[in-house]
Amino acid sequence: MNKPKNRKNEVASQFLSLLDQHIEDIVSGKETEFLSIKSIADQLAISQTHFSFLIKEALGQKPCHYYDEKIINKAKDLLADPAMLPADVARKLTYDPSNFSKFFKKWTGETPGEYRRHGITSQTS
Repeated sequence: MNKPKNRKNEVASQFLSLLDQHIEDIVSGKETEFLSIKSIADQLAISQTHFSFLIKEALGQKPCHYYDEKIINKAKDLLADPAMLPADVARKLTYDPSNFSKFFKKWTGETPGEYRRHGITSQTS
C-alpha cells in the first residue's frame, strides 16, 4: 500500500485541528492540562521525532511554536472581553498569572494588560 505523498500536510492539518479543539477544551474546563507534544504525536499515531520533523517540513517551525501561537491567539480573543481580567484569562488557560504575563509579553512585546489597553485604544481611535 502506498503512503500518501501529502503525509506531512495531512499530519500538519490534523495537528492544527487537534490544537484548536484542545485549547477550546481547556478554556471550557473540559480539560485541565495542556497536552505534551509527545501526547499529541501519540494521538496522531506517530513517533514524536517523526511528528516534529513532519510539522517543521510542512509548516516551517517546530510544533511547540504553533502550540504557543494558538494559545496566544486564544488569549487575545479572551482579552477582548472587558469583563475578563488578564489574571482570569491566565487562569482560564491554566497559567499562573505572573508566568502567563511573561509568556504573553515574550510573544507580543506587551503584557496582557498593555495589550488590552492598546487594543481598546486602537478600536476607539
